[in-house]
Amino acid sequence: MIGLAEWFRRRALRTPDRAVLTFEGETWRWSEMQQRIERLATVLAAGGLTPGERIAYLGFNHSMFLVALFATARIGAIFVPLNFRLTSHELDFLVNDAEVHTLLADADHRGLIDAVRASLPCRRYIGLGKAAAGWEDGDALMRSVAETSPAAQVAGDDVATILYTSGTTGRPKGAMLTHRNLWANNLNWMLTVNYNGDDTALTSAPLFHSGGLCVITLPTLMAGGHVVLQKHFDAGKFLDAIKRYRVTSIFAVPAMMLFASQHAGFADADLSSLRIIVAGGAPVPEPLLQIYSMRNIPVSQCWGMTETSTGATFLNTDEAISHLGSCGKAGVLNDVQLVDFSGRPLETPRTPGELCVRGDTVMKGYWKQPEATAAAQGPDGWFRTGDVAYRDEDGYYYICDRLKDMIISGGENVYPAEIESVLYDHAAIAEVAVIGAEDARWGERVVAVVALKPGATLTLEELQAFAGERLARYKLPKELRVVPALPRNTSGKVIKSELRTAPTD
Repeated sequence: MIGLAEWFRRRALRTPDRAVLTFEGETWRWSEMQQRIERLATVLAAGGLTPGERIAYLGFNHSMFLVALFATARIGAIFVPLNFRLTSHELDFLVNDAEVHTLLADADHRGLIDAVRASLPCRRYIGLGKAAAGWEDGDALMRSVAETSPAAQVAGDDVATILYTSGTTGRPKGAMLTHRNLWANNLNWMLTVNYNGDDTALTSAPLFHSGGLCVITLPTLMAGGHVVLQKHFDAGKFLDAIKRYRVTSIFAVPAMMLFASQHAGFADADLSSLRIIVAGGAPVPEPLLQIYSMRNIPVSQCWGMTETSTGATFLNTDEAISHLGSCGKAGVLNDVQLVDFSGRPLETPRTPGELCVRGDTVMKGYWKQPEATAAAQGPDGWFRTGDVAYRDEDGYYYICDRLKDMIISGGENVYPAEIESVLYDHAAIAEVAVIGAEDARWGERVVAVVALKPGATLTLEELQAFAGERLARYKLPKELRVVPALPRNTSGKVIKSELRTAPTD
């Protein structure tokens, strides 16, 4: 195991003049980025940040996010990226929960911090970009460094970052990922998806989320590749960047894939350089997989979560069609197994159970939450993910749904993802989510919440007739709700808790 900052430094020594990072048209070489990392690390250490203390970053995707991450690791501190879409109240909770020593923020988000500054524990506030009252000028501080300070020694079990879960069902929990977790995760991706030094990866998913950071950005950097970073996802700019930079690999959640495929320029976009789209965050509906298959773009439905440093199961690129819908098999450096709802291992093919993960990619635990850690991580080392999956006769895993999203109707287990995959095929539907609602007769009934394509109409009877040929009767929607758009969190996942509590006509 080599610490986060040290492997980057060694990469910079090997290929100092190769491109490493492009952001908004500016490309840095490895040596240039390493100099910035060392300068910022010196600035942070001079301000009293010591090993084990927390530094938070609030801002859009930016090259300085990655500089701050590696600079924090260089001094042995802990990096805490904050969700830039949160309110001041929500940020107040996270900054206090993490007991943040130093807070970095871009010009667009400093006001959110200023609104709650009186209640924060921070001892230092550094602004990135335009200067502002009450914030030290980060650019000026880095320019003033005359001599950089030496790097701290880190151990494999030292926490490198705290990534807060999206919190769609309650208060966010901070997953503590160690230097060993990130090292093993990078290797897992390199060994299974074959990231290498010739790759150009496009990152437009938010870096504060594990998908944007750990699925493609860090593994590509450790492999010696080039990362093209976008401020945020925009379907048109996303397609343009693929052509301009000859992008070879992308991480995308299904929503991003959907919006890109619906863009007016998709049909004529030059996507010939792409060798893989790594899909995660939610099951990809079969119709969407077929759209990309028609463009000869392999889509690898890998699976993971923040608590497992992302990657846990991986589907080889040459199996994207032959095992359509599968998230693959266990990674080289981790184990997976299914257990029934009593916790006993499941061996019978095609029997749904809870997916569990074990290995060096599994987090150290939840920050300051020993009870939650103990509930998720058993003494045998298996982490219980809360995801429902089944395994086919050849050992390939298929995600059914989240355990909490499963619907029990008339005593039958109904998995929303299966129904959603069918309904996405309907010509009138732009996006769909399936939830359960209380039902006096069946216990729960299946509810389809849909956003329609422009000018389209749809009735419940039409939807039932369409789905009735492919789904058992107990799986058919008993209610149809039409909404302008589905609510999504910052990682692109549909917030089903909002759909369940939304008023109905």
